[in-house]
Amino acid sequence: MSIIRTAVIGAGHLGKYHARICAELPAIELVAVVDVNEATARSVAQEHGVPYATDVRDVLDKIDAAHVVVPTDKHFEVTKLLLEAGKHVLLEKPMAATVAEADELLALARRADRVLQVGHVERFNPAILGIQKVLTQPIFIEVHRLSPFNPRGTEVGVVLDLMIHDLDIILHLVRSDVEQIDAVGVPVLTDKEDIANARLTFANGCVANVTASRVSAERMRKIRFFQSDAYISLDYVAQNAKIYRREGWQILDEVINFSGEQPLQKEIQSFVNSVQQGTRPLVSGEDGRNALAVATRVTEAVYAHLQRLKQLHPGAAVPGVKEG
Repeated sequence: MSIIRTAVIGAGHLGKYHARICAELPAIELVAVVDVNEATARSVAQEHGVPYATDVRDVLDKIDAAHVVVPTDKHFEVTKLLLEAGKHVLLEKPMAATVAEADELLALARRADRVLQVGHVERFNPAILGIQKVLTQPIFIEVHRLSPFNPRGTEVGVVLDLMIHDLDIILHLVRSDVEQIDAVGVPVLTDKEDIANARLTFANGCVANVTASRVSAERMRKIRFFQSDAYISLDYVAQNAKIYRREGWQILDEVINFSGEQPLQKEIQSFVNSVQQGTRPLVSGEDGRNALAVATRVTEAVYAHLQRLKQLHPGAAVPGVKEG
């Protein structure tokens, strides 16, 4: 298999990890690190002994593929440029700022016949892969993804910043259309929702209750699945999944530990495999678009609820709703 000449576009917190893994994998040649902040680009590039640039256009003729790890509001602009230049792209989540942008990127990838993979890294968690052997027909799903405040990622609300991870997992595992969404949320430290709860009802009867916060005192990452013959609890912080199954009159339990695993490395290797073999990525552009579409509906429901609160309490200050 040929070596994939790759650039990492965006050398911030997550981009550094992408650069490190690209430098380590034998199937990748890390050609350059690109960031609009020259000092950041230089620092990460020097760590791996490669050139740096501040404009993606300066490396287009040197690469076969790129990892786009820039802020969400720049995803469309950068990825469009790369696809139009005929490059394969691993694009961090959320895929774009709007569904319309995502649709345009999908069309560009199809026309260019290039791999467009979206970075929903939780798909590559061994526990998520492990629970699928017993997950058949979930009836109820409960999710908590809570974090202390971090200014990184606040160009979007918590639904696109954090909740979208779990929305992608739920869509992947339930495999049914979302019929109804009810959601609430509140801006606390930014001008967008910082905590939100959504209730999704699927056409097959499954219901998912999803909470995301970036203003919590403690960190929590839990997802629980309930079905007629099993209860499955996955804890990303404890790095394990507990599976309780009913077989006859017995309850059988199993623990899947995934401490030390590197889901991001698995994600990048999956991208490499798709590029080399010309196969559909595990997390395709279509998957990223679908998660974005549901996240957008959740966000719209959050702000519709805030507007209703303003109508019910006209004299009150409602966070996230501008006067007039």
